[in-house]
Amino acid sequence: MLSAGGKPVIPAQAGIQARRRNHWLRRPAPTRTFLLVLCSLGGACASLSGHAARQHVGLGERLLAQDDLEAALAEFQDAAKLDPQLAVAHSRMGGIYRRMGDYPAAIRSFLEALRRNPFSFEDTFSLAQLYHFTSQLRDAIQAYLLAVELQPKHFEAQLNLGTCYQQVGDYEQAIRHFEKAIEIDPDRSPAYVNLGVAYASQGKLYEAVRSYREALERDSRQPMVLVNLAQAYIQQDRLKMAEQALVQAASMDDQLAAAHEALGYTLFRAREFDRAEAAYRRALACDRRLPRAHAGLGSIQMLHFLEDKSRIELRDRALEHWHRSLEINPDQPRVRELIARYRPDRADPDKLLLDARPGP
Repeated sequence: MLSAGGKPVIPAQAGIQARRRNHWLRRPAPTRTFLLVLCSLGGACASLSGHAARQHVGLGERLLAQDDLEAALAEFQDAAKLDPQLAVAHSRMGGIYRRMGDYPAAIRSFLEALRRNPFSFEDTFSLAQLYHFTSQLRDAIQAYLLAVELQPKHFEAQLNLGTCYQQVGDYEQAIRHFEKAIEIDPDRSPAYVNLGVAYASQGKLYEAVRSYREALERDSRQPMVLVNLAQAYIQQDRLKMAEQALVQAASMDDQLAAAHEALGYTLFRAREFDRAEAAYRRALACDRRLPRAHAGLGSIQMLHFLEDKSRIELRDRALEHWHRSLEINPDQPRVRELIARYRPDRADPDKLLLDARPGP
């Protein structure tokens, strides 16, 4: 506001405040010194509090090195109370909660640490891992994206981000980050394995085969990668190649049910029924709850029955395996169709009528 002469007009209240400030400045020096001492004491208190907090952190670190998690946690909690802005205290609490298996508390602690230090790669990566482990995939993706922004050359962050995208069905983004992981370290097998899975999920079988073979060149002792490779070969109708891969996988780990089951299917497709039956039985010896192994055995038993219909026990065994397969996995329309086609009451209408009679 201007006066008629063009000079600024100071409101009455502002004038009072200005006079008060001037009055304070004109007060005797000892009084001002006293106030300055009080301010200094306040700073000293804050400094002492921060020093005490750091002492608790140091003791907590020593206890953590001795695996005394509860005592270490108590020290970090005390540090956070004394200095709530101390990011390291919240970070260490997050690590302890994770080791204790209290994942919600761990997530909360890492979030608190990041509110105080948002540029910490370690805390961001740990938070992403926790979200990933607890299947909070969208949150995990966001956290991993921040992690790779902070450290673009971090192999595990790129690999895990690709895995999250793969789990939500975004295979293009998954492939992109697996390829980045390979650029970072081309000698590590896991990125090639995951890349193969992503390609196979898209039906890009030649690319999948190439990726699996790249993984095996870097680490040949991976029976499950051989199983994945064989599955791609089966889809390409390269049954002999699939058989070789599965035999190799089973020789590495004879308890690997997936290898025996896939070998049974491969041999069934090749019409080597006796060998297929042996492979399926070996798979079920490793794991009784394999629906496809039961379904495959049922099909083999039914084929034998159709060759000799006097052997009713073969038909009954086939139906038993098919029913068992459905108990494990009800979502098998083809198995339901086979049961409907070959059930005994279809072949014996008299029995169907007897079964339909009301009770006494």
